[in-house]
Amino acid sequence: MFTGLVEEVGRIQSISKSGEAMVLGISGSVVLGDLKIGDSVSVNGVCLTAIQIGTKDFKVDVMPETFRSSNLRELRSGSRVNLERAMAANGRFGGHIVQGHVDGTGTIRSVTSDQNAVVFEVEPSDQALFKYVLLKGSITIDGISLTVAQRTRNSFAVSIIPHTLAETALQAKHEGDTVNIECDILGKYVEQLLNYRGSAPMERADQAPLSLDYLAKHGFA
Repeated sequence: MFTGLVEEVGRIQSISKSGEAMVLGISGSVVLGDLKIGDSVSVNGVCLTAIQIGTKDFKVDVMPETFRSSNLRELRSGSRVNLERAMAANGRFGGHIVQGHVDGTGTIRSVTSDQNAVVFEVEPSDQALFKYVLLKGSITIDGISLTVAQRTRNSFAVSIIPHTLAETALQAKHEGDTVNIECDILGKYVEQLLNYRGSAPMERADQAPLSLDYLAKHGFA
């Protein structure tokens, strides 16, 4: 588990591809402090496993599913990536619950200034993700824990403070670039529990999934 508080910006040193499988070599310093083979590292918000560790870099495997569902497939030698080690049990929980399980990608539609902040408008590639995008709720962009500041029919926006922009790879992102999106895990679990259609003995065949219409029909809304 991660918190979405990026520890440092690393750079891609090497990329070895075999179809949709990759091995990435990534430079770093902070994350190498106590990193061990088998440890989890968030790379642009994607939870990956360290398979080789050097004095100034480490390597991770990227499997086809991750290749297809994230922007790691767009990385080139020299690309900047956000890095975060898995949260220690005695660490501070400064962001929100981030699994490193990317839900999909989005395209940056605009980058605008708002006094001391920079606003990034993002359009998800899969509009189905919008059911998890809550105004003032948490969302992860390229591994950064952020708050949804605006929401429209087709996009959402996050407001970035100068410190976050300076300390993450987001500073190198522009209109048209892609970002990894991980929605708040709480919403996914709530949806699964409310709509679960398992084989519990007491479940009625005509029981409808919980919705606003269902609640209104039964006098709860």
